[in-house]
Amino acid sequence: MPALPIQAPPPAIQPASLADRIDALLPQTQCTKCGYAGCRPYAEAIAAGEAQHNQCPPGGAEGIRRLSALLGRPVIALNPANGVERARPVAVIDEDLCIGCTLCIQACPVDAIVGAAKQMHTVVPQLCTGCDLCVAPCPVDCIAMVDVTPGRTGWAAWSAEQAGSARERYRQRGLRLQREKDENDARLAQKAAAKMKQLEQEAATDPVQQREQERKKAIVAAAMERARLKKLEQDQQTSQAQAGQPAAAAQAPAPSSQPAASKGRVP
Repeated sequence: MPALPIQAPPPAIQPASLADRIDALLPQTQCTKCGYAGCRPYAEAIAAGEAQHNQCPPGGAEGIRRLSALLGRPVIALNPANGVERARPVAVIDEDLCIGCTLCIQACPVDAIVGAAKQMHTVVPQLCTGCDLCVAPCPVDCIAMVDVTPGRTGWAAWSAEQAGSARERYRQRGLRLQREKDENDARLAQKAAAKMKQLEQEAATDPVQQREQERKKAIVAAAMERARLKKLEQDQQTSQAQAGQPAAAAQAPAPSSQPAASKGRVP
């Protein structure tokens, strides 16, 4: 009887980090009301002792209770500096006033707004997390936040399934933005390389032209070097993220129309 092939043991399952477990309890609206760029950076800040567990208005009192149970900390009131617990709102665009500027599309953290430049935009209500981030950038004030869960706030107005979907859409948006940026950077690098090649092939007939040619070469070379260093930095940040070491930039607060949040270190 032939010997059975030896199978490699399955890869070890890494236990969820504290930040992972905190993130799983957050509503994933990505509203930045906590004072951080999204739910994940806030979770990391709580895990590091750099943020309190009462800075998430969408999670409300129930969210604070859940975090308190996980962290072994007392249940405390929502910090008013971060906002108030309320019914879940959904953004509604007045299509008669919309000018198609795309600023709201750029602001939406979960790609819940569809439209094109100089075309009417609309919100997909099933995908909207009610983050409010599209309101401030609108230059014609055509976006209103409309409550869709009257009488129900916090986790009573939001489900774990909705949170999971919002988290995935936020992740996919980040991947899309990075892909578009990489493609644009590649186009610019190709354009700079072609310009440099053109300058090197041009013949300078007098000292004035030679100095001008060298000046242009220096400008293009400097731009190419900046692009190289920027890509190197991005590659290092990607490597750190894949290794589970969040980059410092990911923990910086994102610009928001919300009041400044309290971010004092947890004693």
